[in-house]
Amino acid sequence: MTDTVSTPDSTTTGRRSGGGREGRRAMRAAPQISFPTLVRNIPTYELLPNEAVDLIHEESLKILEEVGCEFRDDQAPAMWKAVGADVQGTRVRIDRHLLMQLISTAPSEFTLHARNPERTVRLGGKNSIFVPMYGAPYVRDLENQRRYGSLDDLNNFHRLAQMLPALHSASSICCEPMEIPVPKRHLHIIQSAMTYSDKPFMGIVTSKDRAEDVMQMVGIVFGDEFVKDNTVLVSITNCNSPLVWDQTMLDAMRVYASHNQPIIAAPFALCGASTSASSIGAVAQVNAEALAGVAFTQMIRKGAPVIYGQFMVTVDMKTGAPMGGTPEAAQMMFVMGQLARKYNLPWRTSGFHVGSKLNDAQAGYEANMLMHAAILSGANYIWHSAGWLEAGLSCGYSKFVTDAEQLVGWYKYAGGLKFDDFKEAMAAVREVGPAGHFLGTAHTLEHFEKAFFMPTLMDFNSFEQWSAEGGKDHDTRGREKAKAMLANYEKPPMDQAVAEALSDFVKKRESELPNTIS
Repeated sequence: MTDTVSTPDSTTTGRRSGGGREGRRAMRAAPQISFPTLVRNIPTYELLPNEAVDLIHEESLKILEEVGCEFRDDQAPAMWKAVGADVQGTRVRIDRHLLMQLISTAPSEFTLHARNPERTVRLGGKNSIFVPMYGAPYVRDLENQRRYGSLDDLNNFHRLAQMLPALHSASSICCEPMEIPVPKRHLHIIQSAMTYSDKPFMGIVTSKDRAEDVMQMVGIVFGDEFVKDNTVLVSITNCNSPLVWDQTMLDAMRVYASHNQPIIAAPFALCGASTSASSIGAVAQVNAEALAGVAFTQMIRKGAPVIYGQFMVTVDMKTGAPMGGTPEAAQMMFVMGQLARKYNLPWRTSGFHVGSKLNDAQAGYEANMLMHAAILSGANYIWHSAGWLEAGLSCGYSKFVTDAEQLVGWYKYAGGLKFDDFKEAMAAVREVGPAGHFLGTAHTLEHFEKAFFMPTLMDFNSFEQWSAEGGKDHDTRGREKAKAMLANYEKPPMDQAVAEALSDFVKKRESELPNTIS
């Protein structure tokens, strides 16, 4: 995939449209389902000096050498022993030279292929993508009610992800389809992600068999031969902080890495509870956990793509509840970005991760704190960028679309300033002269639609106009936008034979799987 430009003015294939003024007008009139990969053209922010980053790195290595990390299954310890690690039961102590040698084989960048090649994206380096939330059992619905999620809701979130241009992925479990038995749920989640969107998506990691089902499903849609050599999905694996990789996650790593599909090696850290009550201490521990996971993928398949990750939230020390959007979470994000660049690894963080129960001012404050850090810290896979409420327990329809509109602004912010029309702008100054206005100039008429970020869900009218239009708050406008979008959704095409084969596989596996977990 060629490098893409990083402005929303670009075509979905990442090339400048031709034809001058008429070409640009045609491009603006055409519906746009996805922006190309975001190529960040602003500096990354280095919160700490290199000596401090080196100190954290050194302490992370000591943790793995002296304390070790648990790999709790019947295969991983033997794999570690075979490459020279110190293994006692399931406790693995990893020599720094072995660790760094393994990590060095992971690619610094890779292409993530979509069902529709025009939605294919690039990860690593200056390339970033925005991905919706994952894993909510509840939804905040179109009537502003909190209830359990359903398959209809999941289909709807995949439809919205398809239609919102700043989202580069459909994720997968935006909400859990709670009416479907757990052993069969993964089949419908992946079928929905691949049917209602043609963007990249995420796999399932809750058991080895389910991960293998996912690989069979992507083989049906993309073709087995294509999947052998190309990445088509990303999956999340979480280290149980402190310092435990369990069998479920290790099984998922083995399935996906062996098929050359990237996993995110992301410790799930509640800072102050599963780490020490220290931001720097938490980073050192989480870095050790993530590096151990990254290294393990390279033992499975040398050169397999992998994403260095973290999920770090601070804990309210009075209640034990996780908090979103705190300054410490943002600071830790900056440092994890510096470490990822030290290891030359693509890395993941969270964008609009909030603790608020509603799409309200608290949600906005929290989201802005984290997304600013995600952008400036150089994150490549910016997850939980649409829909996230109440620490991930709910996916909100209104929040989904209002987040996605804000992503358009962040996309433009991270793309940097352009000088494309600077000469024309200076000519307009000379044309207007003192005491005039620019509203009727050729330059304004040519550029006004795209010159500035102009959100439609945020209201900038006078109080009188806002009142005349119903005095609606931001959350209400978001729900109305979601309803309108869903009413106009068009399913992306899929070859009929492929769709039937996918459906047949789901039916076959459903007939083989129980309704309950034994």
